[in-house]
Amino acid sequence: MSTLLPRLRSGIAGLDEILGGGFVEGASYIIQGQPGAGKTIFANQIAFSNIVEGRKVLYITLLAETHDRLFQSLSTFDFFDRSRLGRDISYMSVFQTLRDEGLSAVVQLLRKETQRHKATLLVFDGLLNARDRVQSDLDVKTFVAEVQSQAAFVGCTVLFLTSARVTEDSPEHTMVDGVIELHDELAGVRSVRRLQVKKSRGSAALGGFHQFEILSTGISTFPRLEAIAGSSQEGPVDLTRMESGVEGLDRLLGGGLPASSVTLLFGPSGSGKTSLGINFLAKAIETERALHFGFYETPDRLYAKARALGFDLQAMKASGTLEIMWQPLTENLLDKLAHSLLECVRTKNIKRLFIDGLGGFERAAVHRPRLVEFFAALTNELRSLGVTTVATWELRDMFGPTVAAPGPEISSVVDNLIMLRHVELESRTKRVMSVLKVRDGEFEPVIHEVSIGNQGLKVALPLQPVAGAATGIAQPLEN
Repeated sequence: MSTLLPRLRSGIAGLDEILGGGFVEGASYIIQGQPGAGKTIFANQIAFSNIVEGRKVLYITLLAETHDRLFQSLSTFDFFDRSRLGRDISYMSVFQTLRDEGLSAVVQLLRKETQRHKATLLVFDGLLNARDRVQSDLDVKTFVAEVQSQAAFVGCTVLFLTSARVTEDSPEHTMVDGVIELHDELAGVRSVRRLQVKKSRGSAALGGFHQFEILSTGISTFPRLEAIAGSSQEGPVDLTRMESGVEGLDRLLGGGLPASSVTLLFGPSGSGKTSLGINFLAKAIETERALHFGFYETPDRLYAKARALGFDLQAMKASGTLEIMWQPLTENLLDKLAHSLLECVRTKNIKRLFIDGLGGFERAAVHRPRLVEFFAALTNELRSLGVTTVATWELRDMFGPTVAAPGPEISSVVDNLIMLRHVELESRTKRVMSVLKVRDGEFEPVIHEVSIGNQGLKVALPLQPVAGAATGIAQPLEN
């Protein structure tokens, strides 16, 4: 029978999930990373989060000067509370003790101060400096072991901060219970912060890199979606159908969109993808709330476009049946986008979701080879939440001799495929729609014309028999 270890919560969004429940109480951890990676902010956010819960914190530094500069920097963050200094969290420099008396005196001082302050969290900021004072690996082990033993005796969790990269065979690495490494690196022309749990004794931590950001609220981490979504199990297959909101489309789909399915609309710019999505959103009701998650249309532009189609999305937003999340195409974080989307779906009980531009996720990916696994995890999570999703994918060519599948293997993780295209026929351009795939259901495979007017997008008559309509370059059939 497995035993659940008591945990100390970090207070950093997403971190406890990465750590498998938080820091183990009484354990010791190394937080390492190059200067500027965020170690001091990381440790202080954990410290202030724990004093809110009634714990006492002792923060040890090796600064030769006072802590005023440190407090000045921390004051820019929401978690910092100057009124708690000296009462619930105590900052102490052991620089002079280390310089004059050595490591053994530092250990004795830590033992005394930890007991005096009744600290349940000890932060030692400057393990690199202390390491420079030893003559052998045995001295390092002895120092770390003594700090650990006296902290564990009183149930105190220890965080050692260092700018040195602790290798797996270093004495520090072998002694502590966990190692967390913070990275701040360049990916092309942008800077990306990533976190990795390199060691986790007694915990099933999530491996690999996880993105994080530093804002005025502090640090937020975003567990890699495909690493956490495996626990979501889809329920029994829902055989009901949901109205698409597009006149004539439900008939082509065999009765409507399969509930809890993912439909991909792909086609070139101007083919009607967003208009179809607006039709879909407009069918939302109180028990089937909708969400527009987009990268291109601002809310005001979306409202204006919907009004031109005969829909009042602004009134739906005011009534609570519609949520709008606009994500500008700037320096987005892939997992942050996914977590924000799923959080809104859960908290707002969303049942209709329109993602206008899966390419926005692709643009946010630092490591693009993971996109197939990412989209598989995202779509599985949406299905398990009972969400019927319509998403769009932009085709580059408006006309061309071939039609390429949208993205590398992306079409294989969706349930339904609908292609929208422009077709040139008799010196006129027509918009057409083709249903290519419907999950576990029959559908009408005939290409149909579509029209866009003041009542939204509609499916019109079947396109007259021609050759090459799917490519956008139609040719009359030979007699």
